[in-house]
Amino acid sequence: MPADAPRRARMTGAADIVMMDAVRLGAAIHARQVSCVEVMDAYLAQIERLNPAHNAIVALQDRDGLLGQARERDAQLARGERVGPLHGFPLAVKDLQATRGIVTAQGSPIFKDFVPDADSLVVERLRGAGAIVIGKTNTPEFGLGSHTYNPVYGVTRNAWDPSRSAGGSSGGAAVALALRMAPVADGSDYGGSLRNPAGWNHVLGFRTSLGRVPNTVREDWLPSMSVSGPMARNVGDLALLLSVMAGFDARAPLSLDGDGGEFRDVRERDPRGLRIGWLGDFGGDAPCEPGVLEVCETALKRFEGLGCVVEPALPDYAPDAAWAAFKTIRSWQAGGALLEHYRDPARRVLMKPEAVFEVESGLKLTAYDVTAASLARSEWSQAVRRLLERYDYLIAPTAQVFPFAADETWPRQVAGRTMDTYHAWMKGVCLVSLSGCPALAVPAGFGAQGLPMGIQIIAPVHRELACLELALAYERAAGWESRLPPALAAS
Repeated sequence: MPADAPRRARMTGAADIVMMDAVRLGAAIHARQVSCVEVMDAYLAQIERLNPAHNAIVALQDRDGLLGQARERDAQLARGERVGPLHGFPLAVKDLQATRGIVTAQGSPIFKDFVPDADSLVVERLRGAGAIVIGKTNTPEFGLGSHTYNPVYGVTRNAWDPSRSAGGSSGGAAVALALRMAPVADGSDYGGSLRNPAGWNHVLGFRTSLGRVPNTVREDWLPSMSVSGPMARNVGDLALLLSVMAGFDARAPLSLDGDGGEFRDVRERDPRGLRIGWLGDFGGDAPCEPGVLEVCETALKRFEGLGCVVEPALPDYAPDAAWAAFKTIRSWQAGGALLEHYRDPARRVLMKPEAVFEVESGLKLTAYDVTAASLARSEWSQAVRRLLERYDYLIAPTAQVFPFAADETWPRQVAGRTMDTYHAWMKGVCLVSLSGCPALAVPAGFGAQGLPMGIQIIAPVHRELACLELALAYERAAGWESRLPPALAAS
């Protein structure tokens, strides 16, 4: 036998582990077919190999300590203790979520040394389900923008082309998933932060309805448009993580009733006869780079092949008026959250221009401006509701451009039109956020340069299960998991 045969066998075993989907991994752990220590060792090896070129996972914790936690998870199984669905899973948490004992920088120099003494509700649920938090996934400063870079940890690079953006703000999570450095991942989404990076890295991200996943926030009764949701590589894994994250919590009084149980066994919906409205570029109000719509329309043919009826559709409300409302609400909410830092000159100089922009835009608003924007938001959401009375689902691109160069900050032009703010190039996903509807990002395909693009499957408010059911049918027709990023395919 060659001298390196045992080592090759271990490496093959590690590769098998990280290539398992999360549902299968959980079953293997619970059946003790693979130990939690083996799982931890395999994922840490994958991170060591691939993370330096992509910078998806930050604040990685001490290896010995993590293996010690994995050994304790194995001991729990040996003792026959009841364990959760994520038992022994190595998870990195988005760096906007407070995580007990681990630096939570939010991508900001202001918080580069901040170590919370308590978990957020999301992290509490992940740990309660048995996950081992190994570190954080990178995010833009304060989560602002759909390109993951910050002065604390640097740029996160696309899983398919490291010279390109990973998207954001859940960019680190999406890349970690795509490169099998994590079995599942949490994310959050105000203006596309779950959907854009999912589309750009050929994985799934689920913007849920307000209240579906309870969040730790300072303001309970005027909730932010931001929501938390799961990310995964397939629909079954996505539903698994949502079942852990969803459900009422008294500390989040507007969270929805239930315990996530409805998502534990998602069944494929018969798609024959379903009516799908294609939003495209919102009648030209959300311009797209050449090739984006074509890739998405190729994906739409799969729905037609499943028996769906697909046709162009638009809400009966001006997208520009809705966009103006979005910008006002965004500045009020994001600016308000950052105001205390802006008012301290020592901290203000540490804030990126986009953060200063949101605060200063918010300072110009009156209470009546916010009321008017909120009314426009309601009018837009009612227009989308009416559209969803004619259609079972809506579909739109996850971004208006393909992944751009990682050394850029944001696109100044799209399809020959000037983008006047840092988020204007994400108008198409922001308008979906404004509707309040759940939107599930799934892979659509690849452009001429081999860069990924995704589509959003949009259902009526609170109909997350419907999104999952249609996504499962589409997944089985598309078979997107067979195509691997170059870094994985090469190995």
